[in-house]
Amino acid sequence: MSWLVRLFDLRDTLVRMVLLSLTGLCYLLVVPHSTSTPTTAQWVLAVPAFTVALAAHRRPVVNMVAQTALLAVAISLIDDFTINQVGASWALLEMTMRARGPRAIWLATALLVMVDLTDSIGDPPRRFASGVVGLAVEVGVPVLLGLVIRANRELSRQAVERALAEQRQHESESRAARADERSAIARELHDVVAHHVASMVLRVGVARHVLTDLDPRVGEVFDDVHGTGTAALAELRRLVAVLRNPDGVRGDAALTAIEPAALPAAIGASIDRARQAGVTVEADLDPAIGSLDAVRGMAVLRLTQEALTNVAKHAGTSAVARLVVAVRDGAVHWEVADNGRGGVPAGVPAGVPAGGGHGITGMRERVEVLGGRLEAGPTETGWRVRTVLPATASEPSTRSLPRDRAASAGSPAPEPA
Repeated sequence: MSWLVRLFDLRDTLVRMVLLSLTGLCYLLVVPHSTSTPTTAQWVLAVPAFTVALAAHRRPVVNMVAQTALLAVAISLIDDFTINQVGASWALLEMTMRARGPRAIWLATALLVMVDLTDSIGDPPRRFASGVVGLAVEVGVPVLLGLVIRANRELSRQAVERALAEQRQHESESRAARADERSAIARELHDVVAHHVASMVLRVGVARHVLTDLDPRVGEVFDDVHGTGTAALAELRRLVAVLRNPDGVRGDAALTAIEPAALPAAIGASIDRARQAGVTVEADLDPAIGSLDAVRGMAVLRLTQEALTNVAKHAGTSAVARLVVAVRDGAVHWEVADNGRGGVPAGVPAGVPAGGGHGITGMRERVEVLGGRLEAGPTETGWRVRTVLPATASEPSTRSLPRDRAASAGSPAPEPA
């Protein structure tokens, strides 16, 4: 019945009335009649019927009353009142489809039945019975068809409402499940990770005060470890706060955005930290990165931190790393390459990071969320990671690296825990 509902869509009333009027004209002009041509009375009654049907196509009550009145006049004046009879029946169909309640439908039905029966008043019983049977076509069919269309439309509406309710319930359950997961992760971060990091920071702080005759270079290392640990604790606390109450920290904006003007200094701090670890870093930073949007700025910073950490960890502290960040036509071109000549450690299957971490995976996910694609793999001299962040962050990219490159991407550059 879905085709029937589409055919009698409420928005297409005018189209149906135009087709009905054209059909009536064809009946008057083409179909043979008892006389050679339609009589003047037929035209006088047909033209108003067509006009009312078109003018009142959005007012079914007005159309119903007018068509029924024209039918009553036609029954008393002319012999062939088919045009007016079809017009009244169709008006009853439109009324049945569009009426707000059943009362209006049955009143309109009773009105048309009384008008149709006037043609049989005074007829012999057999002919009167034939007229009553004819009501099944003239009145019963329009009412039955209209009720079927109303029922199908109501069923469709209820189905849509049920689907929306199920979707809302599913989203509510998903939000509850995510909230439970966030709470569990927050507890683990607070009770395990943050505890150990705090313990390390405390011990380094104690060592700085107890060991007074340290070599200045060792003191710098202690200072760097203490500062890094303190910063890590601050980020862990902020992460725990977001996990426990996302709405209280503007969603995850505090974790995924950075002020554009602060990006060059933040990247510079990451470069200095890598240099303090012994890695030689050659940086080529486009001044335009200071005007990047906050989300892509944070992505560039996190990618840089992760890549330089991997260089220090796997290419060796004697490696030379080259960092390039350029903005071209609004897109951010980012690359880190080193000369570590890293290879897959013995006993490590291809495609599996040697350290068992998730750095490359996390980098790839961060890039794909912004509509880019991360490429990571060996070069002739070492290892290279690069990507292009589009000018407009659109839907997450579904593209992935070729199978051979994806397999090699995780091998020589294990991620930090």
